[in-house]
Amino acid sequence: MTDNPETVFAADYETICVDRGDGVTTITIDRPDARNALNATVRDELSTVLPAVEASDSRVVVITGSAECNAFVAGADVNELRERGMLEQRRASERPRVYEVVAEMKTPVVAHINGHALGGGLELATACDIRIAQSGAKLGQPEINLGLIPGGGGTQRLPRLVGEGQAMKLVLSGELVDAEEAAGIGLVDEVCAPDEIEERVGALTESIAAKSPVALEFAKESVRAASRMGLDEGIDYEAELFVQLFATEDKNEGIDAFFEGRDPQWKGR
Repeated sequence: MTDNPETVFAADYETICVDRGDGVTTITIDRPDARNALNATVRDELSTVLPAVEASDSRVVVITGSAECNAFVAGADVNELRERGMLEQRRASERPRVYEVVAEMKTPVVAHINGHALGGGLELATACDIRIAQSGAKLGQPEINLGLIPGGGGTQRLPRLVGEGQAMKLVLSGELVDAEEAAGIGLVDEVCAPDEIEERVGALTESIAAKSPVALEFAKESVRAASRMGLDEGIDYEAELFVQLFATEDKNEGIDAFFEGRDPQWKGR
């Protein structure tokens, strides 16, 4: 059971900041001295807050990094990795990890990539639903340079976004790509200038937050099913979700508002 969202939001956090707006919750990873690297505390705090966001009235969540260090998330905390043996890492790799918490949220998640997204940082971004990157950002999976491979879903989510060949190139070489190249291969969805990205993310999330919460949940689930099901099975699943929305008050409200030329007043049911 999720704790009371208000209690969770009001807690003091060591490595993240939570900002709640009108239907939008922004979570900022705030470890500028470590380039926002993912250590155990960041992962634990994100895994605590994200379920509370899902249980709240927020309709979309944004994950970003503190702007002081030109990094969204510059990777996992290498000091932690150096101290772990196989058994410790096996325990740390037990699911659900923060990557699965993000990927399995019913609430849409936008990655506001305001700097470098490397290693675990890129894995966190690829677990999100939409990725908006700042020009000048570098993205990549450089774990191979440490004698490792991506361990937070990078070898699985990356091929689904960019294809097996591009994923192989990034994972096997450890090379980084800039935001524009990342957009060209489908790794990010948009690239914005540093002085424009805040406004663009705000406009996008405002647009999403204005939609029916139940329709957002069903739409996200249906799109996500496309990479997990065959075409015929996926079309059947989409049709079933579509039909279920006809039992909601929001369906009637949306259509009535359309005919009456007004903004809908969603009830989320």
